[in-house]
Amino acid sequence: MNLQTDIGNLPLKNPVLTASGTFGYGLEFCDFVDLNGLGGFVVKGTTARPREGNPYPRMAETPLGMLNAVGLQNKGVDYFIEHIVPRIRQKLDKEDPLPARVIVNVSGSTIEEYVETAGKLAGCPEVDAIEVNISCPNVKQGGMAFGTEPGMASQVVKAVRAVFPRCMMVKLSPNVTDIVSMALAVEAAGADSVSLINTLLGMAIDVKRRQPVLSTVTGGLSGPCIKPVALRMVWQVAKKVKIPVVGIGGIVSAEDALEFLMAGASAVEIGSANFIDPAVTRKVIEGIAAYCRENHVEDVRQLIGII
Repeated sequence: MNLQTDIGNLPLKNPVLTASGTFGYGLEFCDFVDLNGLGGFVVKGTTARPREGNPYPRMAETPLGMLNAVGLQNKGVDYFIEHIVPRIRQKLDKEDPLPARVIVNVSGSTIEEYVETAGKLAGCPEVDAIEVNISCPNVKQGGMAFGTEPGMASQVVKAVRAVFPRCMMVKLSPNVTDIVSMALAVEAAGADSVSLINTLLGMAIDVKRRQPVLSTVTGGLSGPCIKPVALRMVWQVAKKVKIPVVGIGGIVSAEDALEFLMAGASAVEIGSANFIDPAVTRKVIEGIAAYCRENHVEDVRQLIGII
């Protein structure tokens, strides 16, 4: 039985990754899961310079999900390379012929910031791939997110492609009219794969205080409640693009992950479920393997896109 898959030119030992912002730098979960057993892990959003994030409260539980407006709090790419990468290196099995892949989520408020961050990561051999988060607001265009207009998305991807030669995945926002056109635009601009979906825009109100729950009023909705929407979008995109698709959105079990594979995803990212069960990634990998054994599936790639 073979669980290996790939995203673009990046082979994975299995199709299970973690979603940015829900797994820290991976180091925080080492007591619960062996990082070397994962297909890879996507570290938290990284920017050119340190960011404090949004004021509290910036997270809220919702029925079957959660809202967050953390605001990309991080210490910047230089800190990541100098202080975090050496610690990650110590945790990875140097003898493993197919090690867990280290993927860095790259964010920015201008194209120049994306390029600066990606360029520095290109010089860091421990980083196997980047995930370009185009859901960020473009401050030079009045705050419109890069990922809501194909032309702007293409500009970011082309600029990053020029400085980052390894695997580049682009994370798509669901807050658009036509996600297929966004996927086709970033594919044409040089993306090696696309990951979707990022969070849906939502909000919650505290009726006792008569105020929004989040300091930013609106935030990103994630968790099981968004899975049907995410699954539909993955299916739509996978039918149209030639590059691999990574499915994200409400995955809490092996069955959920298998649904995304059957809809056309070559791999999946597990996000909010890590907050509920920090060992969920290991359980999903074991569950996919068990399904393949029980159903006489010799290669997990036989399941990809069968719907």
